[in-house]
Amino acid sequence: MDEEIKKSLKVLNDGGIIVYPTDTIWGIGCDATNEKAIRRIYHLKKRHGDKTFIVLLSDKNQIPDYVDNIPDIVWDLLESYKKPLTIIYNNAKNLAKNLIREDQTIAIRVTNDKFSRRLIEEFGKPIVSTSANYSGDNNPLTFNMISKGIIDSVDYVVDLYHQSMNEVKPSTIIKFHENGEFEIIRS
Repeated sequence: MDEEIKKSLKVLNDGGIIVYPTDTIWGIGCDATNEKAIRRIYHLKKRHGDKTFIVLLSDKNQIPDYVDNIPDIVWDLLESYKKPLTIIYNNAKNLAKNLIREDQTIAIRVTNDKFSRRLIEEFGKPIVSTSANYSGDNNPLTFNMISKGIIDSVDYVVDLYHQSMNEVKPSTIIKFHENGEFEIIRS
């Protein structure tokens, strides 16, 4: 794993994009503060800019660095929720402008995956996490489900877990509204 972290860090630090395993499905990632790298992912996925990507953090204590006015219930949800949980927050900050929606919201998940957590810790910044597929295609639960076109278009493919089946499906998504209410977008 050490060598894969080192290679991935070089690519991320150089503004590149990677395919990597996460706590949910295989993802495409880059520096969440790098607008140019994020544009590359939009282009690669053939995705419209109005559908933004999830941001991965390695620790819940990093959330205030990227979001203002966090509802108190978030901390309870993060402690008690057993499966991967993505929360859409209001008042995003300190991230690439093309990653933040027009309404100033951002989707953030604190990863539980050993590789992605360590990668983010050592990188020192959040990374983008979007499924390693073209928009509208099936999510890649295994490495072999990722299309050759995606693999050939990124700067590095993490060489871990290629023979594993990830039994976790995409994360649950909860959106908080300005009035403090929330809704479940995906369970």
